[in-house]
Amino acid sequence: MNSKTWLRALFVGVLLATLGIPPEALTARTKQQEGPQKPAPTQQPAPPNPPTGQQQPQQAGQAPAPQVAIAVESNVVNIDAVVTDQDGDILTNLKKENFRVLDNNQPQQISNFAPSEAPITIVILMEFSKLGGEWYAYEAKTWAYDFVRHLNEKDYVAFKTFDFHTHVLVDFTRNKQEVAQAAAGLFFPDFREANLFDALLETLDELRDVKGKKSILLLASGFDTFSKHTLDQTLKRVKESDTPIYSVGMAEELQVRNPRGDSVNYLQAKNQLTTFAEMTGGYAWFPRFQGEMNGIFSTVAAYLRSQYTLGFTPSTSPDGKYHKLKLEIVDEQGNPMLQPDRKGKMKKVIVIARQGYTSPKPSAGD
Repeated sequence: MNSKTWLRALFVGVLLATLGIPPEALTARTKQQEGPQKPAPTQQPAPPNPPTGQQQPQQAGQAPAPQVAIAVESNVVNIDAVVTDQDGDILTNLKKENFRVLDNNQPQQISNFAPSEAPITIVILMEFSKLGGEWYAYEAKTWAYDFVRHLNEKDYVAFKTFDFHTHVLVDFTRNKQEVAQAAAGLFFPDFREANLFDALLETLDELRDVKGKKSILLLASGFDTFSKHTLDQTLKRVKESDTPIYSVGMAEELQVRNPRGDSVNYLQAKNQLTTFAEMTGGYAWFPRFQGEMNGIFSTVAAYLRSQYTLGFTPSTSPDGKYHKLKLEIVDEQGNPMLQPDRKGKMKKVIVIARQGYTSPKPSAGD
């Protein structure tokens, strides 16, 4: 330390003592000016930016964005599940003992269980292209506008569209009117392309580390015209995801009106939307009339608010492979649970949950 530095430090020390300011206050102020600090490994991680788009300055009275926790290596597998009867009515008040988890057909010990009551975090991912003579774009715009009415004040929603590229119109917010205005402000699509696979994979990546009750509402025709990723690559990533995808097909009504259209390709597109939903524990609808949409959106919100969240630690060591999951609902005697349908016949209940997960790769010591 040279003489000037020593004299400056002595002067600051005397000044702090005279004013009665503790030295650690100056240190804290200096760190505050440097910006957010990375947490130490033993500290609780601070929430980083929202997962999509760029973070916007928080305004007075505005709710914080959904938290993204720093990933911590863990072998716990979490499952969000909805249980219904054969008529689609949601079953509530089930207990931990009513659930049986099979990992590659091997029974597992459920370590945590609770009805999930966290606010919804959902991305509306909407195709907005010139496909279908802009019919799909018109329907999607109307549907996105209507869906936000089914969310409550604590829910977070982001709004993205895709054609040749994806576009973040509204990042995560609790201001549903902002999303409605963005949907109403869409007029004419710019491109005929609909890169469904790329848009879906990008959104899944953005949601990978988001904690809580997250999901994607996919409003799309199911056609993919120009994606860099193939269907096989997309399915591989989708089946590993813990984010439920709720697909609403936009092309069904147009197919009914024009049955002589490209029915072969449409069936493939429809199958893709269905597969995305089934693999992730979501659901797929293909409405033929606009009047069906209110019921569909009510069901999406009800499913998300009626999930059971359970977790288990696999009984096998990490192997880096894909494991099939099966979730069974049993009664007090351990038999498959039966519920009467609307005609009074006893039938098995229906479980909506993800179909599998990818085990972590084994460490060097395994």
